[in-house]
Amino acid sequence: MAVIAAFVLNAGLNFALGLLLAKLLGPADFGLFALATAGAVVLNTVLFEWLRLSATRFYSGRVRVDEPWIRHGLDRAYAVVGLALVAASGLALAFGFADGPAGRGAVLAGTMLAALGNGVFDYHAALARARFVGRLYLGLVAVKNGLAFVAMAAAAWFLGEPAWVLAVAGVSCVLSVLVLHRPLRDPAAPVARDKMRAGWRLFMTYGLPLIAANAVYQLMPFLNRGVIAAHAGFAEAGYFALASDVTGRSLTTLGTALDLLLFQIAVRAEETHGRVAAEAQVSRNAGVVFALLTPCAVGFWAVLPALEGLVVPEAYRGPFALYASLLIPGLFCLSLMFFAINPIFQIRRRTLPVIAAAGVGLAANAIGLLVLPPLLGGAGIALAQSLGLAAAGIWLAARALTGPERLHLPWRAIAAASAASLLMGLALAPFRHLEPGLALAACLPLGIGLYGGLVWIFDIAGLRGHVLARFRPAFPAPAE
Repeated sequence: MAVIAAFVLNAGLNFALGLLLAKLLGPADFGLFALATAGAVVLNTVLFEWLRLSATRFYSGRVRVDEPWIRHGLDRAYAVVGLALVAASGLALAFGFADGPAGRGAVLAGTMLAALGNGVFDYHAALARARFVGRLYLGLVAVKNGLAFVAMAAAAWFLGEPAWVLAVAGVSCVLSVLVLHRPLRDPAAPVARDKMRAGWRLFMTYGLPLIAANAVYQLMPFLNRGVIAAHAGFAEAGYFALASDVTGRSLTTLGTALDLLLFQIAVRAEETHGRVAAEAQVSRNAGVVFALLTPCAVGFWAVLPALEGLVVPEAYRGPFALYASLLIPGLFCLSLMFFAINPIFQIRRRTLPVIAAAGVGLAANAIGLLVLPPLLGGAGIALAQSLGLAAAGIWLAARALTGPERLHLPWRAIAAASAASLLMGLALAPFRHLEPGLALAACLPLGIGLYGGLVWIFDIAGLRGHVLARFRPAFPAPAE
C-alpha cells in the first residue's frame, strides 16, 4: 500500500506543479521548458534506464545480503555515468556563458542536471521497491516531491527562466537521496571486481534493448513537440506539451505504481517457485492492469471538459481539450504495452522484441507526421503520436500472444473490464457538457460507484478477492 500511496502523492503534486509552472512561465517559456524536459527524459533513459531496470530485475532483499556485487556494480556504473554528465553540463554552461540564463547553453546544462537528478532518484527508489521497503520508498518520494514543488515553483516565480527550473529539479532529486542515504545503504562487503564486471555485462544484455525502446518512445513526443514548435511556435508547443503531460500522467501513473509492485511480485515468484510460476503471475498481473487502467482512460475522457474548465490555465483552454482527447488512445496503448505486455519479455530476459515494437511505432509516427499535419494542423501531430503508439502496442501484443511460448492472458477478465468500462462511459457521457464543477461532482462518484460495483459483483480480474484479502484479519494457526 505504501507504493500506491507514494504514487498517488507523486501524481497529485506533479499534476499541480505542471499546471503551476505553465501559469508562471507562460505558454512560450513553458513550451521551451517542456521541450527541454522531454530531452531530459530521453537523456535519462539513454544513460541510466538500463541500470534502473537491472536493479528492479536483479536486486532484492536476498541479493542485498548474498550477492553484494550486484549493488556494487550498479553503484559504480551510476557514478561513472553521473560524473560524465556533470562534466558535460559544465562544458555546456561554459560555452554558452555569453548567452546568459536564457541561452541554449544554460538550457542544455539545466537539461543535463535534470536528467542526472532524475536518474539518481529513480535508481534509489528502485532499490527500495526491490527490497519491498514501502515506508522508505514513500519517504523518498515525499521528500523529493516536497523539495521539487517548492524549489521549482520558486525558481519559476523569482527567476522566470526554464534553465533555472530544470537545474533546480535535478538538485531536488539528489538532495532527497542524500536526506535518506542511511536507510538506503547496504551492509559493508568486500568488492568482488570479477563478479562486478560480469554484472555489468548482464545489466547491458538485459537493459540496453529496453532503454533503446524507451528512448524511442520518449523521442516521439520530443520529435512531435519540435515539429509543432518549428511550424507554429513555442506557444503552440506549450499547448501540446501541457495536454500531453497531463494526459500521460493521468493514464500512466497508476500503471507505473501497479507495475512497480506487481513486477517485483513476479520476480519474487521466480526466485521462490521458478519461471513457470513467474509467467503465470505476469498473466494475472496483466488482467489486473487492464481492469484498472481501462476505466481510468474512459473516466479521464469523461471529465476532460470539466478538468479544462476548472484547473487548466485560461491561456491553454481550447487547444488543451483538443490535444488531450486525441492523445488518449495512444497513451492508453503505451500504458498497456509497458505494464501488461513488457513484463513477460523482462521475466524471460528476452528484451529485443521490445526494440522492434518501438521501431514500428516510430515508423508509424513518422508516416503520420508526413500525412496528417498538412490536413489537420496541430491535431494531425497528436493523431500521428497516437497512431505510432497504437501500432507499437499492437505489434508487441501480437509477438507476445502468438507462437509456442505465447502468454496466456485472462481473457474473461479483460472482456468483463471492457464491458464494465463501456457501461461506465455511456453513463457518464451525458454529464460531460454540464457546468465544470457540477460535471466533476457528478462524474467522479457515479463513475467510481458504477465501475466499482460491477467489479465487486463479478469479481473482475480477482480484484474483489484482493481487497478482501487485504482487509481480512490474520488469525494465528490453531495449536496442535
